[in-house]
Amino acid sequence: MKKETFIKSTIILMIGGLLTKLLGILIKVIMTRNSSIDVISLYMLVMPTFSLMMAISQLGFATGISKVVSENKDNNKKILFSILPISLFINIILTIILVFGSKFIAYNLLKNENAYIPILAISLVLPFDSLSSILRGFFFGKEKMIPHVTSNISEQIVRFLFMIFILPHLLNRGLVFTTTSLILINVLSELVSSLVLIFFLPKSFTIKRSDLKPSIRSSKNVLETALPTTATRIIGTISYFFEPIILTYVLTLNGYTTSYIATEYGVINAFVMPILLLPGFFTNAISNALLPVISREYAKKNYPYIKRKLKQALFFSLLIGIPSTILIFMFPTFFLKLLYKTSHGEYYIKKIAFVFILYYIEAPLSSFLQATNQAHYVMYDNFIGILVKTISLFILSFIPGIGLYSLLIASGLNILITTIRHMKHIKDLFKKKLN
Repeated sequence: MKKETFIKSTIILMIGGLLTKLLGILIKVIMTRNSSIDVISLYMLVMPTFSLMMAISQLGFATGISKVVSENKDNNKKILFSILPISLFINIILTIILVFGSKFIAYNLLKNENAYIPILAISLVLPFDSLSSILRGFFFGKEKMIPHVTSNISEQIVRFLFMIFILPHLLNRGLVFTTTSLILINVLSELVSSLVLIFFLPKSFTIKRSDLKPSIRSSKNVLETALPTTATRIIGTISYFFEPIILTYVLTLNGYTTSYIATEYGVINAFVMPILLLPGFFTNAISNALLPVISREYAKKNYPYIKRKLKQALFFSLLIGIPSTILIFMFPTFFLKLLYKTSHGEYYIKKIAFVFILYYIEAPLSSFLQATNQAHYVMYDNFIGILVKTISLFILSFIPGIGLYSLLIASGLNILITTIRHMKHIKDLFKKKLN
């Protein structure tokens, strides 16, 4: 029965992930083909800030709630209403920061005044994103994957309709207006996602006055996993935030123009990375299905079972990841032209493609550590990997002629170090528990 639940959850997430990914690709194709390179470049320049704010706003609640709900340690309604006030407080603080700090980020850090309004618009998206994240955590913990899949597809449909019917009318309104609109569409898509999740709440999910009173114990149980998870995301997004800043600063000293840097950075993030991450939805599906199963069985001290589940997850991740990587490496131009009607970036794909085999197993390893109360190791490992990435990016960018390849090399080092460290911690865990 446990095996059937895991496989069923994985299959549902894979199918849903495939549909979501196909819609996502279609959306990106429409956006990149219909938008100017200036819009794409500005959008990609703002995305690191957007990602950082989202990581702080979500605070890892989805993972923390999923773990606690799956362990059946507390009243599920009490868990949700204990986290909502914390989420609201965080979003108020972030809104204040963005209102007063957007101009500084745009003018002084990104050195692009066009980024000011798009960054300011991020503050409107964050509360809706936080709410959908909290609800997803509840359904993951219950191992109910259909609500998650349905909400994701609904979210993508909203974005798709925006790209088809609204984006073409915005393109003549200017660079800043168009980019800001691309940010703000997330308000509507996240709202729709939340409404779909609320619709799937069981009929027995009645709210009593006692449920509304926050519980310190429930909050603590969720935050024990959520905070290290958030720290991990924040570390990554801080690095992502500083990527264009470091590249712009160092490469301009080497004689590169800011327009060249912005264009090539946009190519890497808009074309290259999406193609390399294309099979990622399969491994993410495996990871999301793995977390509640491992959490439940680890609480029961069923160590041989969780070891088998991890091996199974890694096997399927590599079964998908290796052939996908080989195809992407052999035919980068085909995929670029098929999806984005361009050949820009094929030289980057050739250099980094095989590193992503490790990336595909990093997600299930990370989920396993989180499920076995070792989220702090995920945080430490990612911190070390990101630190190496940031330092190497800064140093490599000074080498004459290396250009944006410094970003690819630094990213590869990050993936390599993080994955190896995850594997070491899991090996140590099994030595301790099975011997």
